[in-house]
Amino acid sequence: MGGARFPVAQKWRLVAAGEGPRHVVINADESEPGSFKDRQLLETNARQVLTGALVAARVVGAELIHVYLRSHHHDLMPELAAAAEALRPAWPDIAFEWRRSGGSYICGEETTLIECLEGRAGRPQHKPPFPAQAGLFGRPTLIHNVETYFWVNEILSRGADWFRSHGTRAVRGLRHYSLSGRVRRPGVCVAPYGITLAELIESHGGGMADGHELAAFCPGGASGGILPATLATLPLDDAALGPQGVSVGAGAVIVLSQADDPITFVRDLMRFFADESCGQCAPCRFGTRAAVEALGQGVIDDHAALAEVLTQGSICGLGQGAGRLLASFDRHFAKATS
Repeated sequence: MGGARFPVAQKWRLVAAGEGPRHVVINADESEPGSFKDRQLLETNARQVLTGALVAARVVGAELIHVYLRSHHHDLMPELAAAAEALRPAWPDIAFEWRRSGGSYICGEETTLIECLEGRAGRPQHKPPFPAQAGLFGRPTLIHNVETYFWVNEILSRGADWFRSHGTRAVRGLRHYSLSGRVRRPGVCVAPYGITLAELIESHGGGMADGHELAAFCPGGASGGILPATLATLPLDDAALGPQGVSVGAGAVIVLSQADDPITFVRDLMRFFADESCGQCAPCRFGTRAAVEALGQGVIDDHAALAEVLTQGSICGLGQGAGRLLASFDRHFAKATS
């Protein structure tokens, strides 16, 4: 359920096969613009999320779970700690450790997260090795976001067949979507994999807000890219959206209408990426700033080359996501704004 879409079972096998001690991390550093589902799950289902992490720790052979909580969610710490304490009698051999993230966007990226947990500045590292093989303190480390642990417990309670019975088209299962923007009922909704944006808006968002018509949308937050309304009938899964140059990511769906200017919207998101860049690699450090300048001047000729530099040259998902956003805008909107 994370933005990278890495298979859970594969991660568990890698961590379990590694030499201990092993670690489990709940990545609650929800920093993607448009994403707020993890916070709601922590507020309303803390015990279920923590139980899912305990199950994962038992399976991979870990004795310590690190809860890496976004600075903006730090007010949830007392309730989470109380929920963990209530679970202690049933899981006496597995402990929780509570850590507050560095606060920047990139601190939620898994290699940056490890750097922070080890007491260093939040800067991403090259992969491989992957954290599942050599993560926290060089040991095998299982890292999932909040929603993944939620579904671990839910699937154990209801059964795998129940989970597989949901979903549409080629993709099975359920997921939480953060739905925001020009809809009547923004919020977190549970919907089948493969649902289309049009179906999501009508069945969970109450339709478009009064006076607004669908013009564009981001299927996976700022780093997932942007698409025009004409593609709202495509399934919200990577198999369908990948050929369009975008990603579903963590399911942060942002809905735009005719009242929103795509180039202004993308420029504002790119300014966010430029501000949040750690500055470690030149393609991201200079590329995000160049994109802000180009979009501000209405320059469109060099977007494709700049997007490729960001996507191919950046170390981590921040620069790569900025490149995806720019490339998708260039592909689907540049001609309309030129």
